[in-house]
Amino acid sequence: MRKSRTYRKAKYIIYRQTVLDPVDHLWTFLGGFVGIGIIGFLQSFQFSQTDNIFLIGSFGASAVLIYGASNSPLAQPRNLVGGHLISAFIGICCTYLISAPQLLWLASALAVSFSIVAMQITKTMHPPGGATALIAVIGSDTIKDLGFFYILSPVLSGVFVLLLTGLFFNNLSRNRNYPYR
Repeated sequence: MRKSRTYRKAKYIIYRQTVLDPVDHLWTFLGGFVGIGIIGFLQSFQFSQTDNIFLIGSFGASAVLIYGASNSPLAQPRNLVGGHLISAFIGICCTYLISAPQLLWLASALAVSFSIVAMQITKTMHPPGGATALIAVIGSDTIKDLGFFYILSPVLSGVFVLLLTGLFFNNLSRNRNYPYR
């Protein structure tokens, strides 16, 4: 009896967490495809294929939140923009302060941990921001050569594209609102 109740409860929780109107899958796909596609397309005009600096990995994680979990507090515009920008700034500062290659581990750890605390303090928690800080530290020489311009491009320009496509695609469906109200 207890096992059956636990099973029903687990089934309800899992089912309730994953139920989406089938049309939401379409909007999720289109939003992610267009958002990441635009960033990659813009990048192809400025950089070689080996310098994919506009397509930083943290944007993939942001796309999952913005288009796939648009009602999550972590996916809201304030968190998206603030989390990435604060983390990018902290990552660059750690790169400048600890530039010795043998201390890359220390710069990486400080960048991520300071970013988490800064996002908590500013109420802009966005988990992909930790990756944005880490990329500033461990990224290629092309990324490191950008210095504080890393905040403007690729971070701010990419966040802007993700935000605009999120606002557009997440509000096409009557079942979705972005930002979440």
